[in-house]
Amino acid sequence: MNRIKNLFKKEGNKLVVFLTAGFPQKESTEDLVLEAINGGADMIEIGIPFSDPQADGPVIQKASEIALSNGICLSDIFDQVKSIRERTNIPIALMGYYNPILAYGIEKFLNDCKLSQVDGIILPDLPLDEGTDFCKKAKKVGISPILLVAPNTSNERIKLISKLSQDLIYAVSILGITGGDMNSKDGLKKYLLRVKDNSECPFIVGFGIDSNIDVNWFNKYSDGAVVGSAIIKKVLDKGLEKPVYNFVKYLKG
Repeated sequence: MNRIKNLFKKEGNKLVVFLTAGFPQKESTEDLVLEAINGGADMIEIGIPFSDPQADGPVIQKASEIALSNGICLSDIFDQVKSIRERTNIPIALMGYYNPILAYGIEKFLNDCKLSQVDGIILPDLPLDEGTDFCKKAKKVGISPILLVAPNTSNERIKLISKLSQDLIYAVSILGITGGDMNSKDGLKKYLLRVKDNSECPFIVGFGIDSNIDVNWFNKYSDGAVVGSAIIKKVLDKGLEKPVYNFVKYLKG
């Protein structure tokens, strides 16, 4: 059984922390991931920087620009994950866009994920028709594909996506880009209950979560909360000491 399945069988609130690989320095990834884990993160999502990130807001776009200017590439990220894996056993997922992975080679990418002990892959722009084949290939090598649903995703499509994902899906809490303001809590609650009713696997919620109150609230109606842009903002504020550790500790309460 993989680490993702094991995590979501446990009781209690779950916090998934997103960090951009190669940001703010090329070699920062490992230190910041370990800060997040020491602060109480239950799972880590490492962003693969991309020049045209459709789902990312200005904060994560800025982090990606800095990381790319630092010269980070996929082979570097796999090396960093290997090093991180020597020091922790919590689930690690990579979040990236489909085109760079196609260019890298899907089989090579999945094999390198396996070798570096990546647990899951999130591809926000993966077309569902191509997603079926990708999910099969990923699961064949023991990697959990984590597909996305949104407030406008139909019940039938949520069922299909959860079947394809099998271990975990990612529910976007707003329509738009990361780091945006959340819609009304009543509307979100109805949406999350609908995902819960139709998903065959656990689901985490992300986009716009930036406080301990948010993390606790989303854990009531889902299996975990993802925080990304708010953490990247703390790293961009260079005056803070151990920004990731302290903010994650606050988020966990």
